[in-house]
Amino acid sequence: MISADGPEALAKLAQRPTVLTIDVHRGHLDPAVATLPLGEDAAADLVQRLVPMLAAFRGQGVPVTHVVTAYRDVDEILANPYWRFQADRIDSPRRSIADHNLEGMPGLELMPGIAAEGDRIIRTKKRYDCFIGTDLEFLLRAGRHDSVFLVGVNTNSCVLATALAASVRDFAVFVIDDGVDTMLGRELHEAAEALVDASFGWVVTSRDALERAGTTD
Repeated sequence: MISADGPEALAKLAQRPTVLTIDVHRGHLDPAVATLPLGEDAAADLVQRLVPMLAAFRGQGVPVTHVVTAYRDVDEILANPYWRFQADRIDSPRRSIADHNLEGMPGLELMPGIAAEGDRIIRTKKRYDCFIGTDLEFLLRAGRHDSVFLVGVNTNSCVLATALAASVRDFAVFVIDDGVDTMLGRELHEAAEALVDASFGWVVTSRDALERAGTTD
């Protein structure tokens, strides 16, 4: 769902935005190696949208920051009780969580075309919230960013958790509707966007965000 007042909020609040890509890596989006995969067609479509979208943001002078999940070992993953429970369930879409993005695995690599010279990359994300265990907040404060444009996966977990975390840290949060998706289906994608719109920020199109970015100093 697109927030009705998204363009107005962009105009008023997104003075120094950064694009934040969340887990746009092979561990979700490359069917050859993905351990927690988005559907093959959906993954290809998302990357196809994101590559030119990110290039357009860079062209408007908006910096791009990539956050990538990486674990030292299985114990770091299974310290989370929910994930530990899901890893034991054959019917769980997260049953492969214990094998996801361990250091040295190809899944940690960003998808081809996503990163460009000048982008910032944070490779210490270990939970849904991109702020936990990373220096993301330091980077945003140091860059005097007042707002974040969120893209990536999954809409109902990492994107939603990061939207909440950014909001309570007093950043203006904009989820880019055509830049996010989830491996758990359209219903949860839309539910997550509805929660953002209700309580944490705005759901906007990349076109609206790019139009705003073109007017910032």
